[in-house]
Amino acid sequence: MSEFAANPLLGLLQEQALLDDLQLEEVNEEVTKSGKSAFRVVQDFGHLDKATLLQSIANHMGAMVVDVNENTVTPELKEIINDETAKTYQCVPVSMEDGVLHVALADPLDPSKVDEMGYVIPYPIQLVVADPEAVENALMNSYEGAGAGGIDIESGIADILDELGVEADDLSQSGGSQVDEDALVISEDDDDTAPIVRFVNLVLSQAVEDRASDIHFEPFENEYKIRYRVDGALYEMSPPPKAMAGPIASRIKIMSNLNISETRLPQDGRISVNLGGRQIDLRVSTLPTSFGESVVLRVLDRTAVTLELEKLGFPPEILEFTAQAIDQPNGIFVVTGPTGCGKTTTLYSCLRRVNRPGHKLLTVEDPVEFDIEGIMQVPVIESVGMTFAAGLRAFLRQDPDIIMVGEMRDLETSQIAIQASLTGHLVLSTLHTNDAPGTVTRLTDMGVEPFLVSSTLVGVMGQRLVRTICARCKTPLEPTEQQLNQLGVSPDEMSDKSFAFGRGCGECNDTGYRGRKGIFELLRVTDAIRALINDRSPSVVLKQKAVEEGMITLRDDGLRSVFDGVTTMDEVLKYT
Repeated sequence: MSEFAANPLLGLLQEQALLDDLQLEEVNEEVTKSGKSAFRVVQDFGHLDKATLLQSIANHMGAMVVDVNENTVTPELKEIINDETAKTYQCVPVSMEDGVLHVALADPLDPSKVDEMGYVIPYPIQLVVADPEAVENALMNSYEGAGAGGIDIESGIADILDELGVEADDLSQSGGSQVDEDALVISEDDDDTAPIVRFVNLVLSQAVEDRASDIHFEPFENEYKIRYRVDGALYEMSPPPKAMAGPIASRIKIMSNLNISETRLPQDGRISVNLGGRQIDLRVSTLPTSFGESVVLRVLDRTAVTLELEKLGFPPEILEFTAQAIDQPNGIFVVTGPTGCGKTTTLYSCLRRVNRPGHKLLTVEDPVEFDIEGIMQVPVIESVGMTFAAGLRAFLRQDPDIIMVGEMRDLETSQIAIQASLTGHLVLSTLHTNDAPGTVTRLTDMGVEPFLVSSTLVGVMGQRLVRTICARCKTPLEPTEQQLNQLGVSPDEMSDKSFAFGRGCGECNDTGYRGRKGIFELLRVTDAIRALINDRSPSVVLKQKAVEEGMITLRDDGLRSVFDGVTTMDEVLKYT
């Protein structure tokens, strides 16, 4: 698979040999760093001009290149593709010839949209290729609220609620709103035009647009809340009427093939959808509460996750050790930290690095988050007895070279993982502890003998995710003495250091933060550390020895990011 397959345009340019690997890497880094499109960055760097890029895409798609401007979308064409369709699929109609509608996409390398559009457009569709920026401008000029990737969720929800008999002004008074109950009836036969179906699609699209990692649908006694988690913090959107709680839960259950009639027990499922040209996996969890079913969706956006060790932001010394550790023929390498700190992403990146034809890789996970080509991945299903321990036992008879265990959460799993390591397998796993040295204490507290821990453990990486300062509203900051004291540093030490914070702007929804980065600490299991483990030394002693031997703690790594102007003191204090 191409190294740049996650970005269709870069994958295409690599396939057509229009750019060399160095140029592609340069463009890819700038796309990741700036958030600009690859189409724009390739031109900015002067590698290819617009005409060449468009022709390259057109040749690949077997389509023709056309010009699009503010006059392209005529009133007649707008009757065929209305505001909602244009916003949903980010497309503009270009012309109608011989009964075939020619359509240009803002993302020209996403022809999968044609199949979906076929359900709402009553004409055969032929894709044409146009400048993406020109398509976006035509969208903005010809359709209300249809800017780049932009779904105007407030007006979209208001339109749907209007169909349900709720005034837009009632949005903030969800408890008292009256809804047309007939319009809320949901069944597996509903098509994409049903109001509830469109409402759920709109919420999902907006969540992906806002880079949300989780979507919470929460019923309370007198209201119904929908909240997004973005960069680790929860944000609430305008609440829909309480009466929509049941139908929304039912719609999500239908999408994830769950039992729509079972409302008394928790259920888990999965949805795979195409939103805005991106393939999104959603992990679904339902939970019965006093006032209805709470539904939480974990957003797994394949295009937003980089599964390459070099791009996870490791300090050079940690990257070097990690690369060496996962190249060992046996041993245990553990990644530790709280839920949502990126442990799974780190382990997947490790697996991808060692995923070679000469290695057999097996994983047991709860659940499988991303499918990786060439790796046998097994989900935990506790209800039928498929536990981490059961999976591990079976793995040892499958002749693996490398095993990943989603979590060493009990003594049995830990003992089998250690046994696997002692019999010549490399084991990667996670634990929930406050820091890297705490992992040793956790394992011995479970009942694992210290000599087994010391003889198998290669290294432990502790990590956290801190929010990064929004580049658009970044502002210099003069820290107070109290803030410096909280960080454990003196004003004299900080005299030559710079600090920053985000004032808040439209780009970051007035939070001052946009995106997240990792901070790390690495416990290398040296001879001195092994001796302490065998003596059952407490984690504080292990930490002191590790620091003596050069370990950079989470707090110190966080401070490096503060001094580099990447994050704020508040974030580092919050997570370390």
